[in-house]
Amino acid sequence: MQEEINVLIGGEAGQGIVTIGLILAKSFVRSGYSIATQQVYESRIRGGHNTFAIRAGVETITGPRESIDILVALNEESLRLHEEEINSGSLVIQDEAFNAINSNTLKVPYKDIASSKYINTVALGATAAALGLKLEILETALEDYFGHKKEEAVDENIQTLRTVYDWFQKSGMEARPLKPVAEPSPRMMLNGNEAIALGAISAGVRFCAFYPMTPSTSIPLTLIANSSETGLVVEQAEDEIAAINMALGASYAGAPSIVATSGGGFALMTEGISLAGMTETPVVVVVAQRPGPATGLPTRTEQGDLNFVLHAGHGEFPRAVFAPGSIEECFHLTRKAFELAEYTQVPVFILTDQYLADLYQAVPPFDIDNLQPIKMPGKDTPVSEKYIRYKIAPSGVSPRLLPGLRKNLVVVDSDEHSEDGHITENLPLRALMVEKRLRKGTILRENAALPDYTGGDDPEILFVSWGSTKGVVFEAVSDLTRHGRNAAVLHFSQVWPLVPDKFLPYLERAKQVICVEGNATGQFAGLLRRETSFNIEKRISRYDGLPITREYIAGALQSLGLA
Repeated sequence: MQEEINVLIGGEAGQGIVTIGLILAKSFVRSGYSIATQQVYESRIRGGHNTFAIRAGVETITGPRESIDILVALNEESLRLHEEEINSGSLVIQDEAFNAINSNTLKVPYKDIASSKYINTVALGATAAALGLKLEILETALEDYFGHKKEEAVDENIQTLRTVYDWFQKSGMEARPLKPVAEPSPRMMLNGNEAIALGAISAGVRFCAFYPMTPSTSIPLTLIANSSETGLVVEQAEDEIAAINMALGASYAGAPSIVATSGGGFALMTEGISLAGMTETPVVVVVAQRPGPATGLPTRTEQGDLNFVLHAGHGEFPRAVFAPGSIEECFHLTRKAFELAEYTQVPVFILTDQYLADLYQAVPPFDIDNLQPIKMPGKDTPVSEKYIRYKIAPSGVSPRLLPGLRKNLVVVDSDEHSEDGHITENLPLRALMVEKRLRKGTILRENAALPDYTGGDDPEILFVSWGSTKGVVFEAVSDLTRHGRNAAVLHFSQVWPLVPDKFLPYLERAKQVICVEGNATGQFAGLLRRETSFNIEKRISRYDGLPITREYIAGALQSLGLA
């Protein structure tokens, strides 16, 4: 029995690839296995080559793998495109009408088993049967997926699965089961965007504004799906400019607010971000990165917007930027983003990307019993007899009241203003206001999520990573360690502000430091050099639209002469 397997489903958009992938992934999770998925899709509704990969295993899995153990080809093009990723031991599952490329092929008589309407269900059943998954687990996962549809359609799909399982038993092909998990623990199957949405809900989000833009759209869609239970409002705006300004208006009125977008949409929001800095209005902004410039590759992944988010908005004002590297961090760092935004009255950013947005993993249920919604200013907020909104406070955080809750006048203005909120051109006061706002940076640094160091002292190779590269870099370190190499990783899940004295010694002690990131110019390596004067000369970069994998890192190490 196998400890791990990598299944890739390939075909055209519109063939139900995601349906097969999600039901199969859920069946793995309910069977007790760890999973990591990877979705690759073109920016078209129908046609084009799409894939859904599921890596599943008994031990914890944190990233994708390139080599394929089982290829499920829904069209002949998939056979040709992935022929080099399979080996003689791999299994290919395909329609019997296709020309085989592998001697180890399961030829499925799709037309004999079911009508064309259920082709993807036939493929699902054949794959699950070949993996030795229990039919009852697969049926339950299918029922949950199609539960909102007519009962007749669910029954027909289940009957198709049973027919496929019967056919497989008679095919003579041996199943390739994973080693069974004795007592599967209850876990959730979530992707990064869903976890961000749930983290926002747990923090008490009350308003979300967005304009649809891949790969961020499933964040507001998840909020919409839970809006009736939570009472939050989600507004699809006419454009991204309206979305950020709606969120600022809602936040000013007392509703913790979130905006989700991608690079091109965020470009339109930058004036609004600057408005948040001047008016000291808290807001959480998720920027789900994809390759640019312009429309670029709208459905692929990249880490190319770090510098953009760090400097977006004219003028100088403080901000925090989180870059979660796992599903759990998507949840917890979103909560932290809301807490910091409300406490310091600044915009806080969550920087993710297409890979992490669409990555499904099995995670233990979040412990929410002791989580409390963020505190909002209200009627009981102590203020002096005269409310001074922008009082020059030592911490930089001035008192904040919500309009309409008490007799105090709540003033806001986008121009430079006096302590009471009215426009001013008093230039000495202007300098004091700038300094007041910037003093919030101290609070942000004191509450920064520090980088995670894993490995021994004085490593031979130290990988520096940030955001979605976390899982694969940790696996790369494990691979090197198993081969007797002294390797370590310093991973950043918050990329601004940085606290150099907490991590610089790790960089200085390592013999070789390599920065791993998904962009062409080494943006994070450049940020580290700017903030610490430490120059990371060696880099592993990927910017072809695909995520970094452990195989990619291994190949890059060989090119660097460090394999």
